[in-house]
Parts: sequence; structure tokens; C-alpha cells
Amino acid sequence: MYRTHTCGELRISQTGNQVTLAGWVQTVRKFGAITFVDLRDRYGITQLLFGEELNKLLEENPLGREYVLQVTGVVTERSNKNPQLPTGDIEITVKEFSILNKSVTPPFTIQDDTDGGEDLRMKYRYLDLRRNAVKKNLELRYAVNRSARNYLHEKGFMDIETPFLIKSTPEGARDFVVPSRMNPGEFYALPQSPQTFKQLLMVSGYDRYYQVVRCFRDEDLRADRQPEFTQIDCEMCFVEQEDILEMFEGLIRQIFKEVKGIDYTAAIERMSWEDAMWQYGNDKPDIRFGMKIANLKFPGYVFPEKSAPLVSWHSGFKVFDDAETVVAVAVPGCSEYSRKQTDELTDWVKRPQIGMLGLAFIKCLPDGSFKSSFDKFFPEDKLKVIADAANAKAGDLVLILAGPEERTRKAISELRLEMGKRLGLRKADEFKLLWVLDFPLFEYDAEENRWVARHHPFTSPRPDDIQTMIGQSPVIGNADKYLEHPYARIKANAYDMVLNGNEIGGGSIRIYQRNLQEKMFAALGMSPEEALRKFGFLLGAFEYGAPPHGGIAFGFDRLCAILGGSESIRDFIAFPKNNSGRDVMLDAPSAIDAKQLEELGLVIGDL
Repeated sequence: MYRTHTCGELRISQTGNQVTLAGWVQTVRKFGAITFVDLRDRYGITQLLFGEELNKLLEENPLGREYVLQVTGVVTERSNKNPQLPTGDIEITVKEFSILNKSVTPPFTIQDDTDGGEDLRMKYRYLDLRRNAVKKNLELRYAVNRSARNYLHEKGFMDIETPFLIKSTPEGARDFVVPSRMNPGEFYALPQSPQTFKQLLMVSGYDRYYQVVRCFRDEDLRADRQPEFTQIDCEMCFVEQEDILEMFEGLIRQIFKEVKGIDYTAAIERMSWEDAMWQYGNDKPDIRFGMKIANLKFPGYVFPEKSAPLVSWHSGFKVFDDAETVVAVAVPGCSEYSRKQTDELTDWVKRPQIGMLGLAFIKCLPDGSFKSSFDKFFPEDKLKVIADAANAKAGDLVLILAGPEERTRKAISELRLEMGKRLGLRKADEFKLLWVLDFPLFEYDAEENRWVARHHPFTSPRPDDIQTMIGQSPVIGNADKYLEHPYARIKANAYDMVLNGNEIGGGSIRIYQRNLQEKMFAALGMSPEEALRKFGFLLGAFEYGAPPHGGIAFGFDRLCAILGGSESIRDFIAFPKNNSGRDVMLDAPSAIDAKQLEELGLVIGDL
């Protein structure tokens, strides 16, 4: 037996017991004729005391960091207790020991405040995983997984696996493709999601399905993206949107309670996509703080129901006069910003990833007066009108951006989030959930002059819009007039769950009738022949009594990262890829040898 107890298990009540421990050497501290060793395993750290006799053996066989060590000894009360450790009241007086394996000097220290950079730690990920900080992340991931599975089991969902080698039907992100040796010249694809399989399971009568499933997308990476990621994938039949929202609010509430100890009893706010875009500039708003966007001037064709600007322009200030849109946020308590601070914010919005030409501002001074970066164009009474339109109060700083609609709205959204972060309003230990509803069913692709699905081509229109979709041709005609087309107003029967400004789940009520699904494919520019080639199996299934159904998929990695207070999902994946999609530990992807290429019938040309 290598051990009787773990390194995080023993307590003062077990004083006098003989035990055997095994683990990794964390630190070695010599004090004259005795040596203290901290022994670590997955469960914790226990201090070992090597007395004078064993200390002589250690001089002959010295211990190093990360040596694998087995000891047998007696649990003893410590004279210098460590309240920071659960085992801090005791130590093991070692009677005998065995070095099970030695270790070379690690390339970085195996502790929370490590001296290893990310690239180095990813290369030696098996060592990085020994660190307590990483271990806690994986423990949280497991806890979320366990809580979700328990909830879904209790609600009658069945865990059903679906294939990883499927047919390539690229519609959104690029597929990863796998050559078939037994079918030369043909390829499988790795699934971007189990979407069509879970719909087929509904046709098959398995009315509550779930899967904690790996998905694959060949796309550019960032902090919240990986080429392979995990979803909590769920589907139900004989449901409407409200049934889905209620069921999966319950799932998230249980995860909060069991994993974070938070009893999230507050009603989860609901917001339309248009209100999210209008008030926050994006479709996954962070509602932990206010600072809603003020739309001072806007093109009526984007939000035609909002027909007139809040502020009259033509001031001679061409930055505003000539802009397609002008938007603002009022930042509380920042009217005393210095010239250096406002210049720094101007530089921030000029960065390539934000893309604005400049920043205007109004200081709403505590005495009730106003100062701006464009004083010579606007008298003080006009500055007050703008400040009032932005809901600014005395002491606030109004930040204003002007330019093309899409870019400017995105930029003001990012600026709002940045100011919220600088003011400490985006607290990692504060959580706010939101449903965003009534998304557009279609988006317009200007390059191809056609409609594309905003979610995916299996999303049903809202019930009130089904007849509009069936009765209208998707042909756009004049590309400049696409917003006048009836398809531009069709809403999707879709929903996203947002947590702290991050989409953590998204789904929809699905199309389940062949004629409507064929109409959807046609709207996306697919010929009947192409639709049959790509999705004939699904269209055929819809002819055999397909039930109404819908579902949702939660981004498991992202949910774990938010609950763990991190901005990167990599911290919660055991073996992640870097920003180039490489596994630097395995050195993958890598070339394959000529024999493998020949077996697959592949020829690699000059790259």
C-alpha cells in the first residue's frame, strides 16, 4: 500500500496514529540536525519532520523539488501551527521513507505565484496542472459538470452520445475535416455542434436529451475561443419558448447554489435584441451597472421605430454634423478627469481594435456648469441639452463618439465596458443573468447580396412571422434597400442567456416541418439540389412525424471561467491550445509521414 491517507486529510484528532503518505516534495527546509519537508498531492499539503537519524540518510540521498516520496510515520501535534493549512495543526514524524522517483529541476516553480510565463507553462502543462490554482479551476469545472448532470437527470433528460465523424455542411465557422482511408477522396468533418443529431433524436421520440459534448470549429482564436470546446447540449420536444426558459433557469440556479453557494432567487431579466443593441450597443449586455447608451443622432433605417434624433444638430461642428450616428455614455463621478486622462481615453478609442477617429466629451461640473472638448461650436445651454439626453448628472463625464453606425455603436459599447471596469463596476464576484430574446432571424451579407442565418438554419421564426416567411420571396433586389424587405423584420424564436456581459447559452425553437425547412434553405441561397445533398437526411426525417421541439447549448468552458473569475477559458481546460491553435506540449498540429499520406490518397503541394 503506497498510502493510508492523503496529504490533505489528517487532523489533530488523529494524533498518535501511524500513517503512510505519498506525494510530491513541495519544499525542503533544513534546520541543523532536522529537516522539514512539505509533501503535496491533489488533496493538500502535510508537513513532514525528519529527525536526526533520518536526516543523515537525507544527506546521502538529498530530496529535491517534485521528487515522488513515500513516508511512514506518526501524526504529531505541531509546535508552530500553520492556520493557513487545513493540516496545519499536525506534522508527520517520519520513521521511514522511500524515494519512489526523482525529478530534474522544474522549468518553473510549482506554486500559485509561479515564475513561469504562459508559453512555458503550456509547454510543460503536466507540471502546470500540479499548481493549486490550476487544480482549483479543474475542480470547479468538475463541480459544474456534476451539478448540471444531476439536475438534468432529475428532470428526465437522457445522456445520449452522438458521432464525432460526420458530414461536412459548412454554414458558419469552418469545419475541421478528416480524410477517410476506406473511402479515398472523401472526408468526414468534426461536428461544430450535435445540432442535427439532437433534432433527429427528437424525431426518434427521445423527448429529453442532453450531452456534455466536445465541439470543433476551425476559426481564429482569442481568450474565449478554442478550436475544441465543450457544450452542455440539451433538447426537448413538445415545448414552447417559455418551457425552455423556465427549465434552464432552474439549471443555472442549481449550478450557482451548488458550485458557488449563491442562492440566485432574483427574477432573471428579459430584454429584446433591439433594446439590447439600442441601450448597450451589443446583444450580450453587462447589466451589473448602468451607463446606458444615449442615441443622440441615428439613421432611421436601422431602428425605424425610433424616428427622430434626440438632439438637433447642424452646429458647424462637422464631426457631429456629417456623422451617420452620434452616441454617448455618461460616466458617473468623472467630471474631474484631467487633460492627461481624457487624452488617454482618446488614444484608447483610436486603437485598431476599436477603430474610432477621436473622442468628444462634456464635463458636467459639480457647480452645474459645463465644459467640453468642442466648446467653440456649442453654447453652454446646448451642452446641457446633450448632457440631459445622456442622463448625466453634476459630477459626470459624458463621452461621445460619432461615425458610421455599426462601428460607432460597437465602439461605444466597448468604451462603456472599459469605463465600467476602470470604475470597479464589473466585479468578478457579482453575477447578473439576462435573457436576450427576439433576435432577427436573418442577417444580410452585402458581399453576396443574400440572407444568412443569424443563429443557424434550423431556427424557427417567431409564430407570428412564419406566414411572412412562407409567403415572401427572399430575393432582395436593390442591395441598398435590404432593410425594406419583409425578411429584415422576421424575428427568430431564439434566446440567449447572458451572464456578466458574456453569452453563456443560446438556443431556439426549431423548424420541424419539411416545407418550412426547405423555405429556410431557399432563403439562404441553397438550391433544392444543394439542400438535399447537405441535409436530405433531416428533410426526410421531418416527413415521419417530427414533433415540435427546441433546445439550448451552454458554453461550458466559458461558464466555468466566469464562475471562476477568469477572462480566459484556457484556465479551465486541462490541455488547451494557444492563440495560434497549437498544442505546444505535443507540438501539434504536425506533419504526417509519406506512408500515411499515401494511404489517405493525399498529396501535399507547395505551401
